[in-house]
Amino acid sequence: MSESTENQAENQNNSQTGNAQAKSYSFQAEVAQLLHLVTHSLYSNPEIFLRELISNASDACDKLRFEGINNGALYENDPDLHVRISLDKDNKTITISDNGIGLTESEAIDNLGTIAKSGTKDFMSKLTGDQKNDAQLIGQFGVGFYSGFIVADKITVESRKAGEPASNGVRWISGGTGDFDVEQITKESRGTDIILHLRDDAVEYLEAWKVKQIVNKYSDHISLPIQMRKEVWQEAEEGADADAENAEGKMVLTDEWETINSASALWTRNKKDISDEQYTEFYKQFSHDFEAPLAWSHNRVEGSTEYTQLLYIPAKAPHDLFTREQKSGIKLYVKRVFIMDEAENLMPSYLRFVKGIIDSADLPLNVSRELLQESKDVRTIREGNARRVLSLLDSLAKSEDKEQQDKFATFYKEFGAVLKEGLGEDFGNKDKIAKLLRFASTNTDDVTVSLADYKANMKDGQDAIYYLTAESLAAAKNSPQLELFKKKGIEVLLMTDRVDEWALNFLTDFDGTPLQSVAKGAVDLGKLQDEEEKKAAETAAETLKPTLDKLTDSLKDKAKEVRVTTRLVDSPACLVVGDQDLSPQLVRMLKQAGQPVPETKPILEINPEHPLVKRLESSAQFDDLANVIFDQALLAEGGVPEDPAAYLKRINNLLLG
Repeated sequence: MSESTENQAENQNNSQTGNAQAKSYSFQAEVAQLLHLVTHSLYSNPEIFLRELISNASDACDKLRFEGINNGALYENDPDLHVRISLDKDNKTITISDNGIGLTESEAIDNLGTIAKSGTKDFMSKLTGDQKNDAQLIGQFGVGFYSGFIVADKITVESRKAGEPASNGVRWISGGTGDFDVEQITKESRGTDIILHLRDDAVEYLEAWKVKQIVNKYSDHISLPIQMRKEVWQEAEEGADADAENAEGKMVLTDEWETINSASALWTRNKKDISDEQYTEFYKQFSHDFEAPLAWSHNRVEGSTEYTQLLYIPAKAPHDLFTREQKSGIKLYVKRVFIMDEAENLMPSYLRFVKGIIDSADLPLNVSRELLQESKDVRTIREGNARRVLSLLDSLAKSEDKEQQDKFATFYKEFGAVLKEGLGEDFGNKDKIAKLLRFASTNTDDVTVSLADYKANMKDGQDAIYYLTAESLAAAKNSPQLELFKKKGIEVLLMTDRVDEWALNFLTDFDGTPLQSVAKGAVDLGKLQDEEEKKAAETAAETLKPTLDKLTDSLKDKAKEVRVTTRLVDSPACLVVGDQDLSPQLVRMLKQAGQPVPETKPILEINPEHPLVKRLESSAQFDDLANVIFDQALLAEGGVPEDPAAYLKRINNLLLG
């Protein structure tokens, strides 16, 4: 028997005897619900359990490698990191072992009994009852350990933290129901053994060929060696009964461990040697996403800063995309040594949905998050990553291939709103970002119109790109501000994302053509508006001057100005703001966020041809009618009257005459 096998056997014997009375704990309520779902075949692909557990084992080794940079003693007398898979057909168990960082007793209780840190409550709230969609959520919320219960009716975890004495091992046992037991054990080797006690319908995973097939499919790229005991053919003994089982010989296990994966990090290989399937499976493994990515970019960058980037665009937005706690999906390696998860400094905030690997040749191995913030090399990497992602998205958007176009449409539906943040955050790439933006318009409800498309279809004499922001597409389409534009057949972009108001402050023009909000300033269609319309408006303003003065006085607490407009066709009035003022939508959004907002009053524009406006001149209920016209204009653009009861009272007074 080899030394390695003798040590494993000794560890197994030592770990069988607990050093203290086992204690029982109840699972966190959400974990119990999750386990119920898992054990009832939430995962549509049961073999995924092996990928998840190997991934966790690899992460544990990566963490030891990182901790070992400053404390080599943690390696003890076992410097060669690995993951091992053992099959026991007699006891129907499969064991995934690693010699990584290991767990203390408290860590086993916290990490395996509760997963609040992984967002389990949020996870449970997102469940739909659709098995396929819910299975994808499990990956997003990082609870892959529990996938073991897909195939096992009991899981035993035996672990010892690196650097701790052998007597400080821990054994964690659960049947995947409502509770789990924890006891202290003696474990000579550091790291973790996860022992799955397989159900009768999962014994196929005790076949070595089956396990090797799954490892080759999902985990071949793991940079650590994944090992199994080598099998060899043993001829039958001379004189054996010809009718007996295995009369011609059989496969037997040896004491030699063989590596069954290529054990080289995928991103270090030549991309010509990597298949699309391998790229996809690698993404699923490190991101815990069950859905294939939309696209990826793999490059080695050389120059003043050398690094390898493997960047992926996911197909679905994470549940926390717009929360402050949203984590970066970038893992940092230095010279193939894992340094940290969630290296947010390596990707601009507006591209926080991107997942991937950065392996730097220049950063120090002991780099910290604080050093990352100040490093010139990191700034270079971040800028290079941003350019690469935007270039990848641009290639999808410009592709003539229908599949690639569909991928861009999917991307924009999921991430278009967060991409717009880049207009204010990344001035150097503002033009590239602007080319990727898509909007609905007065010509189509679909969010497919680019600024370049709009500009190409502008009318002769049109000198601005017109847009309108609103809280919904319905509100935008029915806005009074659009009436003149519809009458003249001028397309207007309709923007309904909450970020639009803020982002458009940083995009004043596109390719030399100014962007103009139809709800800001006086309407000026330039050559598109005939002289007769302008002259009629000037005449109406003179004729209605007494009425305008009276309106201004009556609405002095609500409007800073009342004026005649040509932009209205069917509505009596609308509200606009000055060119430099905040729009009503942005004001409401800032107030909802609890931010201070300067008090500004809108401008009331009236349609001199509308019957209600004409009625004003001779109305005995001037104040009531003036306030109703203002409040209706406010309602039309998504606002709410300051005093709804007073508004209703005025309406009733007018109805009763």
